[in-house]
This record gives sequence, structure tokens and C-alpha cells, in this order.
Amino acid sequence: MDAAGIALAATGVDIRAAGDGDEVAGVRPRRVALPESAEEIAAVMRACAAHDLAAVATGGRTKLHWGARPERCDVLVDLSRMNRVLEHTAGDLVVRAQAGVTLEALADTLAEAGQELALDVPVPGTTVGGLLATGIAGPRRFRYGTARDLLIGVTVVLADGTIARSGGKVVKNVAGYDLGKLFTGSYGTLGVIADATFRLHPLPAARAWVTATVERPVTRTERVMSAADILLTAVPAVTESPLEPSAVEIDWPDVDGPCTLAVLVEGAAATERAKALCELLGEPMGGTAEVTEEPPPWWNRLPSPDDDTLLELRIEVSSLPHMLPALREAAHASGARPAICGSLAAGTLHIGLRGLPNEIAGFVGLARDDAEGMYGGRVVVLAAPWEAARRLDPWGRVGALPLMRRVKERFDPGRRLSPGRFVGGI
Repeated sequence: MDAAGIALAATGVDIRAAGDGDEVAGVRPRRVALPESAEEIAAVMRACAAHDLAAVATGGRTKLHWGARPERCDVLVDLSRMNRVLEHTAGDLVVRAQAGVTLEALADTLAEAGQELALDVPVPGTTVGGLLATGIAGPRRFRYGTARDLLIGVTVVLADGTIARSGGKVVKNVAGYDLGKLFTGSYGTLGVIADATFRLHPLPAARAWVTATVERPVTRTERVMSAADILLTAVPAVTESPLEPSAVEIDWPDVDGPCTLAVLVEGAAATERAKALCELLGEPMGGTAEVTEEPPPWWNRLPSPDDDTLLELRIEVSSLPHMLPALREAAHASGARPAICGSLAAGTLHIGLRGLPNEIAGFVGLARDDAEGMYGGRVVVLAAPWEAARRLDPWGRVGALPLMRRVKERFDPGRRLSPGRFVGGI
């Protein structure tokens, strides 16, 4: 065993050789560490610092293929054994959970007290740590926000092994920084999340969905009113109504086919409010709107399997009806085949993309030209097969990159935490 292996073994944390399934975006680490507490993560990070080992953290391994390839990866810090709910104060609507707790397990625990973490996560098996590291959110972000909005405290382990906490019960604060906001969506490049404290909501008394299908093509050149025109009218009518929808989602599996709109209503008199929304949507949607007690099968799911390219489009809601025809035109021009779903109310869509690597690169370039050049949006490549990924900048233009680099230098000057995984090679 080499000196680094001896140092890791001396931490007392279970260490094993890496194998199949441990790759991070195609890069296999040498070892896997399995800590069971923040203190054990800190011991691993001190050993990594002493021997200049690069570390990447994971929980459920559901998004290890997301983000850019790491420049190097010596140790995979597997947090799956940190799977305990540490504290649930039902009277205060607060829960503190370790990073390896899955959102499904957390939901089961909270449901016993009639409460929930009001986040939908479209990747089954996502853990608390993975939720925060990638910043992903689902349909109800429109009403409740994202994980960043519901996070009230976090414990992290920094590159030198320091345990730091923000919010709630303080172990050690890092003065001047809001750790929760900094670490959410940072892809593990600033530190390892050990546990998080969230604000909760009561479980809604009832839920109902309104679904409607637009059969007309999504174009901006048809003489008749297109689907884009219909959505331009229908979405504000729903989101600005006093009926208080929790989510407004679109499913558009084929850009030359119809698209489906679904609206979630929660809480008291959900069915009656859904029926009122049904009437509101009736004429614009051609009379296809209906109320159901179950979500459509595509609800809160990503539009593609793991082996496809996955994009995230973020854009002002008012620009979405204009952007949808642009995505169709980008598909025709590039030859790529997109499937699209996401939040019309929050302005975030996920695009599953199939095609040859040059077709995928062409689509991404055209979509960015429209989204970033005309509408002030962003197109991020969350995941892509290697042949396509090596032709793409995953993150596109980021105005805050100089500031983000200074933050990285402050937290990880040795570039040992997920190096290269994030924006600008951070």
C-alpha cells in the first residue's frame, strides 16, 4: 500500500478499491471512502490534503455522470452510510437530515407527522446532498421555490478538513459567506455537504391536476393561432389567477407533434379550484382540458433516459412561448431529436436530446444563440455521452465566472474538490 492508502486507512473510515459503477463522468477513482459522520468526512479530507488527493462526493450515484469530467479523481467519498434523519422538530416545521438520506426516505419520515419537504425531484434515488450539489428542482418550484429557498442550515466539510456550519446550531461559521446558497448547485467543488436543515410545509389536504393537449404545431409562422400563441395566452391566465396553482408543466415529446399542459392545484377545495381552472383553459386549449386526481405519467420526470444528452433551459417565463418555436427550428436545422418537458410557470425546461454528436452540438449552439442572445436565458448541458460532451461547453456563458473563481480559490486553493466539474473548469 502506498503512503496515501496508509493515510486513508489510518482515518478509521472504511476504504475500498474503486470498481465498476464508481466512475465520475467516465473517470474512475482509485479508492472509495465510506464515512458515517461529518467527523469521518473531515478525517478523509485531511488525509486527502496531506497527499494532494482529489475527492468527489456522491450519495445515491444518480448524477455522477452530470457536469464536466473531473480533471482528476483519486477518492470517491461515498455518503450512502450517512442516511439518518438527525432531527425532526414537527412543531417548528424543521428537519435536519444527513447528506445520504434519499428524498423518498425523508418524505416517508415526514409524512408520519403530516409534513413534507415541498420539493419535487425528477430523479428517483436523489439524496439530500445530491439535491443541494446539483440544485435540481421539479414542478412545484413555482410555488415553493428550489432547495436553496427551503434550506435554512447546512454542515459542510472543507478541503482542509474543517467542519463548517451555516444557520441553526453553529459548529464553526465561515465569516461573510452564506454557505447554503454558495454550496447549492456548486457540484461539490467547494466542500462536502454533511447534513442540511430544511423548512417544511404541511402535507396538502388534496391534490388535483388539470391537463390539456394542444394539437396545433408549435410554430411562429402559421397564419392560424399556433401552440406558442395559445400558451402565450393560457399560461399567464393560469399563473395570475386567484386559483393559486402550485405548478404549470409542459410535455412536448416530439417537436413536430402536439404538446400537453398540466396544472397542479393543492390544498383546500383542490378539485373545485381545478374545475374552475378547467373552465379558464377551456376555450384557449380547444376544449381538451380535464380534471384528474392522478398526475399524468410524465409528471416530475426528466424527458430522456440516462444515455441521452440532457439540457436545462432557464429563461424568463414571458419569453418561453417565443423560445419553443426556436427549439423546434433548432431541431430541424441540426438534425437532433429533442424531447422537452418542464415548468412553464418557473421558466425552466429540461430537454432530452438524441442524435449524432455533431447534431447535438449544432442544436446546443443554435438554442444558445436564441436563449442567450435574444432572451437573456441560459442553456446548460447537464449530461452527455462522451463523444458529444467533448464537443460542448457544458455551461455556456456565465457572467459571474470571475467571482466564482475567487470563491473557489478561497474555499479550495489546492483544487482537490471535484476539480474541473463546474463552470469554467472550476
